[in-house]
Amino acid sequence: MSTAITVGELLERPELEVTAVAGQVGLERIVAVPRIQKPGLALTGWPEQLHDKRVLVLGATEVEYLRDHEAARRIGVPTLLASDPACIVVCRGLTPPAELAAAAELRGVTVLVSKLPTADFITAVTGWMSDRLAPTTDLHGVLMDVLGIGVLLLGKSGIGKSETALDLVVRGHRLVADDVIKVRRQSGHVVGRGAGIIGHHMEIRGLGIINVKDLFGISAVRDTKKIELVVELREWTEGEEYDRLGFDDRFDHILDVAVAAVQLPVRPGRNLATLIEVAARNQLLKIQGTHSARAFRDQLHRAMEAQAELNAAGRGTPAGSAPEWGGGSIDVAMDVVE
Repeated sequence: MSTAITVGELLERPELEVTAVAGQVGLERIVAVPRIQKPGLALTGWPEQLHDKRVLVLGATEVEYLRDHEAARRIGVPTLLASDPACIVVCRGLTPPAELAAAAELRGVTVLVSKLPTADFITAVTGWMSDRLAPTTDLHGVLMDVLGIGVLLLGKSGIGKSETALDLVVRGHRLVADDVIKVRRQSGHVVGRGAGIIGHHMEIRGLGIINVKDLFGISAVRDTKKIELVVELREWTEGEEYDRLGFDDRFDHILDVAVAAVQLPVRPGRNLATLIEVAARNQLLKIQGTHSARAFRDQLHRAMEAQAELNAAGRGTPAGSAPEWGGGSIDVAMDVVE
């Protein structure tokens, strides 16, 4: 879900340096899209490129054009307001033409004046609106910073997410959030943070609520982190097939963003903290362009091709013996390659 923005909230942002000069009745109007609109050819009466519910920005060029051309004021001003903008912002502290202010007052559209240069205002307001209007969701799990990788631990209640996260904190990794994670999509990736008062607290069965920041220090926590790996903890089920090779990458989709994912079966004797550390290290390698499982597959394929060439030349493995592949997962890999 996204959070709506009202025009009045622009006045509350000190970095935008705006004041309302006309149409204050329109301060409750909604900004629906986190992109600004420049008038362009609309000043000549051609409205096709304009969209409603957006912040309409006029710079020095547009203001001077309106002031110097009576026809532009007569045709352009009604065209701008007919597009139903959320508000109109005049930059560089310039005074908007009287015709524009009067027409906006009649239409109930707020006219704001910003002291910022046009480019600086556009950069500032677009960044803020994109953050406020970004899609968000809540997830139940634990978010950790493990070796610089944002690791999201998922799994049903009671499977050991918080205990595993505590083990990772003891090893020197950082907690972002436990239980409820606020996730927001930003610039093609997703970022998670804690939910309000829960902050850096954790619930550990048998111990109760603990404050990780107080127990382990400021270096054991962080406020936000980009989610780069999803680790799903699942109960070990006899007879179920689990990935033993890792040739194919798996992804989960969070707010329509694909995030690398792995599934770890949970059973007594498995050190989940160590496995998650290794998963984070492996993800770091993948980000840097090294895919260990596929590199091994390619190496095995080359070895098998070389063995086949030796066999064809009569210099292969003696009859009754087999290459020393090692067995286990290697045999499974051979089956896949073949």
